[in-house]
Amino acid sequence: MDQANHPIWAGLGILTLVLIIFVIMLVPKIFYLLTLQKALNRCSPECRAMNPGMVWLLLIPLFNLVWQFIVVLNMAKSLGAEFRKRGLPEEPEPGQTMGLVMCVSSLLCAPLYIIFWIIYWVQIAGFSSKLAAPAVARVA
Repeated sequence: MDQANHPIWAGLGILTLVLIIFVIMLVPKIFYLLTLQKALNRCSPECRAMNPGMVWLLLIPLFNLVWQFIVVLNMAKSLGAEFRKRGLPEEPEPGQTMGLVMCVSSLLCAPLYIIFWIIYWVQIAGFSSKLAAPAVARVA
């Protein structure tokens, strides 16, 4: 039997392809989680509704389907509390609506989920940037 046509080689080729696709999908997820963690780190500890490191639990398959709702709700609470503490104008629970839309779409429709996931990611990055900006002195 020709070694190139052996079923083991075909299986290894498929496995390699699956691993490459997995890594390609994992890289954006890691950057997304870093964005969430950074946003929570920029909130003062008393304003955080969850520990920033807890976002990494989203990497656990199946568990993440429930955990994503908890992350979105706690992210909104944390950002909202931090914006109020700093006196920055922002919606009461920043990102919550889009985050929940993203979570529900993840259970129903993968293409929609990807769109809403990117929108939510951009929103959280924007909120994080607002918290990173130096405070502007108020004129009395």
